[in-house]
Amino acid sequence: MADRLGKLFVLGVGPGDPEWLTLRAHRILREAPVVAYPQKMRSGDSYALSIVESLLPTPGPERLGLVFPMTRDPEKLRIQWEETVNRVWEKLSAGRDVAFITEGHPYLYSTAIHLVRLLRRIHPGVEVEVVPGVSSPGGAAARLDIPLADGDERVGIIPAVDDREAMRRALAEHDTVVFLKVAKVMDMMVGLLEELHLVDRAAVVTKCGTPDEQVFWDIRELRGRELEYLTLMIVKKGEQR
Repeated sequence: MADRLGKLFVLGVGPGDPEWLTLRAHRILREAPVVAYPQKMRSGDSYALSIVESLLPTPGPERLGLVFPMTRDPEKLRIQWEETVNRVWEKLSAGRDVAFITEGHPYLYSTAIHLVRLLRRIHPGVEVEVVPGVSSPGGAAARLDIPLADGDERVGIIPAVDDREAMRRALAEHDTVVFLKVAKVMDMMVGLLEELHLVDRAAVVTKCGTPDEQVFWDIRELRGRELEYLTLMIVKKGEQR
């Protein structure tokens, strides 16, 4: 082990536009000897890396792709997570700082949460700094020009699931609701919003901040359509457009 442990920086790189990166995250990204990033499979693409690739210095830092498998199998997850933490620890224990990048905000539905939690459990005392990023709800609200909350209004950030009554309650309990990863239940959500006479209070954004961004103001046209995984919906009950 080196005389000093490296430090883990967890950088939120926003939903897609590299110019939304904070100055602090940009500086750390350019100074870190190792940049780690999430990917679904070895040698696979990384959405987080694609956001900041143009900002990396030349010659660049060592790149460390960390696999986060899309599975619910607890044993496969345990093995993969332990391997991921071990690969980060290998760099830190050699005295090298690691900048782990994650899309959006690191502490809002992010792979970074479990990474930091498990690393601290296995290696107590490891130094971690989390640098906030623009969240997808914040980015989408700006793109749509929809204020998320004003005064005493209540906001909900809700993972969209195939549970009509749960989605109905979320709408009843909040003035504004951001439904994340809504593509997989779009037909159900359109039907529910029509039933509640809120369909004209909803807008949808896919891949916010990227060249592939799409905005939909009439969500009825999304019935039966296949949308990007990174799709969210904002419903603002009191907002007139």
